[in-house]
Amino acid sequence: MRADRLVSLVLLLRQRGRLTAGTLARELEVSTRTVLRDIEALSAAGVPVYAERGRHGGFSLLPGFRTELTGLNHDEALALLTAGSGRGEQAFGLGSALASAMRKVVDALPESHRATASDGARRILVEPETDLLSRRAVTEEVPGTTMTEIRRAVLAGHRLRIHYAATDQAPRWRTVDPIGLVTVRDRGYLLATRSGADRTYRLSRVSAAEELPEPAQRPVQVDLDRIWRERCARFLSSGHIAVLVRLAPERREDLLSTAVAVRAAEPEADGRLRLEATFQDLRHAEWALWQLGTDAEALSPESLRTILRDRAAAMATRYGAVPGGRARVPFPTAKPS
Repeated sequence: MRADRLVSLVLLLRQRGRLTAGTLARELEVSTRTVLRDIEALSAAGVPVYAERGRHGGFSLLPGFRTELTGLNHDEALALLTAGSGRGEQAFGLGSALASAMRKVVDALPESHRATASDGARRILVEPETDLLSRRAVTEEVPGTTMTEIRRAVLAGHRLRIHYAATDQAPRWRTVDPIGLVTVRDRGYLLATRSGADRTYRLSRVSAAEELPEPAQRPVQVDLDRIWRERCARFLSSGHIAVLVRLAPERREDLLSTAVAVRAAEPEADGRLRLEATFQDLRHAEWALWQLGTDAEALSPESLRTILRDRAAAMATRYGAVPGGRARVPFPTAKPS
């Protein structure tokens, strides 16, 4: 761990020039005292780090010093920098590791490509936090220590204890055999088995985890994409409700954000889309379609149409009266004679 931090410290000084101990501490997520100890270790190892005192002082490397790293061409580095620029950098608690890797990527570039690749990556934004309607993306947080334990167990092939809160249940400890980790639209999942049965756990519902020493009972080879598809299919076929919807095309993303799944849409003559959406239950479908107002129409099942119609009629009645419960008197269309 310290060796990686020392390399990152050298790369920061190479790429950004003179930096204060406080700035280095923030970048490396350590204390200022740790940075000063690392500087001493680098100097003792022969790395030419020197300090400049004063208002604009800090630590620098002697001009021309370069670490020995494998070079990349411009397009390879741009691809890596762009991939690391989105919110996905925090997936599975690997944000700090990715930041360190990106510094190494930049340093590995030939001098002639370094500036253009870094500038190119700044001009490509992947999955920003808000969309054009200023809606913030919902990013689920998992405690760093918890995520580290989960990740270690998955990669080492060890069994795992998790403190997990299933829907509408109190959290309790479970011992599972982890298979892999999946992230979909900023939601993370642990694929595992428990007592031989398939289980899928939402990472945001895991409050604590402990890697166990015994090996997990799982196949040596794994096709995570196939396993995920199979579990999605089982999930959609059990206890859910399918709704046929006519939808204004500009609201498709809104429906995608609330439905469990949305099947392929078919355009209609008036420009609307006809599609099949899957919801957790009837109550979930009612809530989701009510948010879309007149931009969506439930064509089936009839029970959902009845619920939405009755709800709309109740709202019309409520707003057809003035505050206080009195009937609203319509404005006259002409002055009385």
